[in-house]
Amino acid sequence: MRVVLLGTGTSFGVPQIGCDCRTCTSSDPRDRRTRSAALIETGRARLLIDTPPELRLQLIGAKVDGVDAVLYTHAHADHVHGIDDLRALSVRQRAPLPAYGSAVTMAELATRFPYIFDRAVQPRAGTSKPELTAHVLEPGREADVAGLRVLPLELPHGEQMVFGYRVGPVAYLTDVKSIPAGVIERLRGLEVLMLSALLQGPHPLHLSVPEAVAAAQQIAARRTFLIHLTHETPHAALAAQLPAGITPAYDGLVIEVGGA
Repeated sequence: MRVVLLGTGTSFGVPQIGCDCRTCTSSDPRDRRTRSAALIETGRARLLIDTPPELRLQLIGAKVDGVDAVLYTHAHADHVHGIDDLRALSVRQRAPLPAYGSAVTMAELATRFPYIFDRAVQPRAGTSKPELTAHVLEPGREADVAGLRVLPLELPHGEQMVFGYRVGPVAYLTDVKSIPAGVIERLRGLEVLMLSALLQGPHPLHLSVPEAVAAAQQIAARRTFLIHLTHETPHAALAAQLPAGITPAYDGLVIEVGGA
């Protein structure tokens, strides 16, 4: 198994429009952060997590020409508004892509993008549209997704609930404010944890960097990578402050996961 972190930035992205801070003007390529998304690959399947606005460029950069399914964490714009870029994939494979998420997320996507999910909406001759089929996952109940066992985990993001996902030895948790004790128990034994860490100080909807470090130490994965990062935290400076086993991620990072 391997994980490709397609994007590791927050909703603003880095560089942020109109900003001349040290991160936004940095020459370190690890400080250029598109909106967050990931790819989990095995010899059997390739799962895409979220479809952010830069999805086309992310997939081209990673040389991805197809996926077997899409997992959605939630329906905020920075996580879904690249959904139309899936058109190239569904057209290429000449079949709809299965898309998975919570009941709330899939209902919101169907309302926001009816032309994608409504089978009655057909493209005119000579044109195309993204073809997705919606599948609702139950929190805490493992499901078969493209032949892989996927465990959706419900997590608070302010007043909203989002899904994190565990796939065998790896877990991806973004836009998380806290991690309930019951979820921590279901994350035991991880080799790789990807966890959002927004700012150095508190935020009402997201874990801060210190809160994410504390949560990661509770979960005790062998390796933890911090994602959904802002321009407040330059890569090198953040890496220098983190304890062993926890590191900031960056766009394009490939994580090899042994024995899976």
